[in-house]
Amino acid sequence: MSKYDFEFKKKVINSYLNGEGGFRVLANRYGLGCACVRNWVHAYERFGDAGLKRQTKPEVYTFEKKLSVVELYLSSNMSYRKLALQEGIRNPSVITSWVQRYRAAGPDALKPYRKGQREVLAKQLKEQKLQSAETDITETAAEYIKELEKENEHLRLENAFLKAVRRLRLEDEKEMRERRSSSTASEENSN
Repeated sequence: MSKYDFEFKKKVINSYLNGEGGFRVLANRYGLGCACVRNWVHAYERFGDAGLKRQTKPEVYTFEKKLSVVELYLSSNMSYRKLALQEGIRNPSVITSWVQRYRAAGPDALKPYRKGQREVLAKQLKEQKLQSAETDITETAAEYIKELEKENEHLRLENAFLKAVRRLRLEDEKEMRERRSSSTASEENSN
């Protein structure tokens, strides 16, 4: 059951149409939100009494209609509410749902589905997310491995350099010892 019945909505609309106040004044008088009054007025202007009544049976739209509305929304700067009024759709949140599904899975998400198809669509979306996550992880892992290989090569070169420096130092020390021993031997021979 809706929060406000038809008679109450009609009373607020009649107050607006009789010039008893604007959206904000009527919203304060009846304890409503300004947007609520505005939406009721626009729905009444576009659909008449049917715009204020609760729908008992959901409206069914063709794939072509859904696709054209979504493309119109994406190509314009129109709000969901204005677009719904322009296209004769009583509930703007329906367009919101279509746009979200279109962005997530493309035009195929707007096609009518048999029972059980929602689960298939949800499964496809989940698989796409997993694949993109796996691709991201794989790319990140590959980059990380390249960095590790680069660092490993740098450390190998540094290690080889340090070994060469050590080898040269040991050779220099050996030469110095040999010189000392030869110079001490020559001093002993001269004495």
